[in-house]
Amino acid sequence: MKTGMLWFDNDPQRNLIEKIHQAADYYQQKYGSQPTLCFVHPKLKDIVFEIGINMEVKFNLAISPDHIWIGTRTY
Repeated sequence: MKTGMLWFDNDPQRNLIEKIHQAADYYQQKYGSQPTLCFVHPKLKDIVFEIGINMEVKFNLAISPDHIWIGTRTY
């Protein structure tokens, strides 16, 4: 990932899917492209979800539980 953004959201009223959608919308407005990759904390691995947008979700211990690292995958 060359361009990425760290998104913080500790609102207990929103679920992970909503948080990822909100982060993706903001990313698109800020950078002009749809993100394709996001990293979240592994404690969220047990949450089974369908994001509804074309994005790969990976888990990384370096990401704090209330953060989402979102960006565009580079090959």
